[in-house]
Amino acid sequence: MPTKPLDLRPILASCLGLGYSPIMPGTCGALLGVAFYIPIALALPSEPAQTLAIAIALLAWSIITIALGGWAETYYERKDSQIFVTDEVAGFLLTVLLFHDPHQPVLTTLWAFPITRIIDILKVPPARRLEKLPRGWGVLADDLLGSVYAALLLHLVTAIAN
Repeated sequence: MPTKPLDLRPILASCLGLGYSPIMPGTCGALLGVAFYIPIALALPSEPAQTLAIAIALLAWSIITIALGGWAETYYERKDSQIFVTDEVAGFLLTVLLFHDPHQPVLTTLWAFPITRIIDILKVPPARRLEKLPRGWGVLADDLLGSVYAALLLHLVTAIAN
């Protein structure tokens, strides 16, 4: 009797199950972005290698989000299910792509992670409108916009502090 292949889409869409967290599933899912970023930064402490590696990881998670978007709407029976959190990983990676100290990834994370999450949760305009884009595009676009805002805010705070 043939066996049915394991469907990895729910595992990937939930970022290894982090999206199933009963408390702040998006924030829990975004932790996978930290799990990618810090090892990349530690393994590649020089530029432009670190920035290039972060950009490749961002591109990969963006493609995953877009590719799984339509499937996730059907599977979770809603447009942007809280369980589907690959966009949170892409969002964090964009923030650290735009704002990072190549030699201090932990410090970068301590600043970038909470700012990115707060801005994503607040849905600073026009983020809500971007959510209306079809399938994975809308799920991803609002997070990426929030990450641009987060990086700008982090650069502003850094400039004021210096």
